[in-house]
Amino acid sequence: MTTQGPAFEGRVALVTGASRGIGLAIAQRLVDGGARVCLTARKPEGLADAVASLGGEEHAMSVAGKADDPDHREQAVSSVVERFGRLDILVNNVGINPSAGMLMDIDLAAARKTVEVNLIATLGFTQLAHRAWLREHGGTVLNVASFAGLSTSPGIAFYGSTKAAIINLTRQLALELAPSIRVNALAPAIVRTRFAEALYHGYEEQAAAAYPLKRLGEPEDVSAAAAFLLSDEAAWITGQTLAIDGGLLLGLG
Repeated sequence: MTTQGPAFEGRVALVTGASRGIGLAIAQRLVDGGARVCLTARKPEGLADAVASLGGEEHAMSVAGKADDPDHREQAVSSVVERFGRLDILVNNVGINPSAGMLMDIDLAAARKTVEVNLIATLGFTQLAHRAWLREHGGTVLNVASFAGLSTSPGIAFYGSTKAAIINLTRQLALELAPSIRVNALAPAIVRTRFAEALYHGYEEQAAAAYPLKRLGEPEDVSAAAAFLLSDEAAWITGQTLAIDGGLLLGLG
């Protein structure tokens, strides 16, 4: 279904972690606005389905690989510039949470993996996009952080710590890359995706009751905000993190 929204005609985007969920919803908004997109994720099969859902190779391409692999990041950025001739928009959406529980019990190998995927890959993709196109031509970067990075997050505390780091990284990058490149972030609360399913499956009504708007988020709630921040309508906004949280922060004082 085509969604009305900001125009991205002639622009090219790279969206990481985009075979489903929030990443694919953002890619759909960009394509609906006229952009061509490159999607990344680990599994080629999921990416093939995602490209097809976006209208096929006229509108989208994909590069499979692991975000914490420098060679994959290099291949993704070089491939999209080679195929589409430019790279105006980078959406750093990829993220993992391989371990849950108390910080005192977390496996440090899992913690390092989380940092590599959630934080280092975000910086790495941004560096490569900057060198390949953004430095000379300008553009926009959007980092997908998390509500868990804005407050304490019992049970997923280390994940939240990496997302808090992304929020700070967003501010640092926005200052360094201005005026030709804008950098912002989104901080979604629980969104109904496979990634977040463990946080609501089997007790969605109870989970939603904590939100003033009395429902969990949908990928489209996040993608609508993403489209705004990536568009020229947000031309005077940089270094900001927008909470997409159904009002949850209101209850935290």
